[in-house]
Amino acid sequence: MWREENTMLMNSNEYLSIVESIKEEIRTAQYRATVRVNRELLMLYHSIGDIINKHKTWGNKFIENLAADIKLSFPDATGYSVRNLKYMAKFAAAYPSSEFVQQAVAQIPWGHNVVLLDKLSHHEERLWYAEKVSENGWSRNVLVHQIESGLYQRQVLTEKISNFENRLPSPQSELATQTMKDPYIFDFIPFKSDMVERDIEKALVKDVTKLLLELGTGFAFLGNQYHLNVGGDDFYIDLLFYNLNLRCYVVIELKTGEFKPEYAGQLNFYLSAVDGILKKEQDNPSIGLLLCKSKNDLVAEYSLKDMSKPIGVSSYRVTSDLPKELEHQFPSLEDIQKRISRPKN
Repeated sequence: MWREENTMLMNSNEYLSIVESIKEEIRTAQYRATVRVNRELLMLYHSIGDIINKHKTWGNKFIENLAADIKLSFPDATGYSVRNLKYMAKFAAAYPSSEFVQQAVAQIPWGHNVVLLDKLSHHEERLWYAEKVSENGWSRNVLVHQIESGLYQRQVLTEKISNFENRLPSPQSELATQTMKDPYIFDFIPFKSDMVERDIEKALVKDVTKLLLELGTGFAFLGNQYHLNVGGDDFYIDLLFYNLNLRCYVVIELKTGEFKPEYAGQLNFYLSAVDGILKKEQDNPSIGLLLCKSKNDLVAEYSLKDMSKPIGVSSYRVTSDLPKELEHQFPSLEDIQKRISRPKN
């Protein structure tokens, strides 16, 4: 009898809900503890770096002696090598105010901060990447990739072509504009010179995880060649997403050539169909993104001016289009296949 009651209890929705609630509280507490420990560590490193900077006239010998004395007093402690002490000094110099603990750099691991110090010289750019790491939970390798792909330049500094400001209410228009990049970099596509739109689309979908990483936070993939029936006629959307932050459908059309005005008209129709067939009352207006191999910005601006639906136009690049100094940093398709097929010891 007791066993039957116990089984019924453990299978009840109320019990399962309580278990999930407790598990979520545990996860939240663990996350807060990790953030707290990380913040304390960064404050310590900042303090040590500040002391080193105040005595920088003593030269490198001071740092070498300091590393040796710390090792002598705390033999089991790690992170106090000469190299890391120099990073602490650089960290304190980059964020001279103790108010840095209120910024995103205090929320991300020390290793990520070292990457920011190594690869970036502008304060605003470091803070922007730190915020993105905090928001998206990027690993160190992903952070390095995003920096080397010029994400800040492509998403923040670039001039974006869209009619979002005139077709979307605030703050959705600002958020949609911030989400856009130009160009998008699809460096994971095994490029061939004779590729058509469908080939690129299939290659993107084949590695949808990397596609979502490039598109940015909040995108959920719903399908490619997504079928819509409008009045008995069949239409197929290249790529369909739902963005959880914008709370709307996002229709992406791919073109292998230069932007043409008629592309905007086609995408405008697709957005009308998505809004009429898929969009629910709680959803915001659907957004279109037209990705072309190249574009004339003025032609694109004029084309969007009188479109009724919110549309953005960006270019995209694949590995063969990247500058030589950036292209070699990514493994070729052959390299990846060799690594996958290599027998394990």
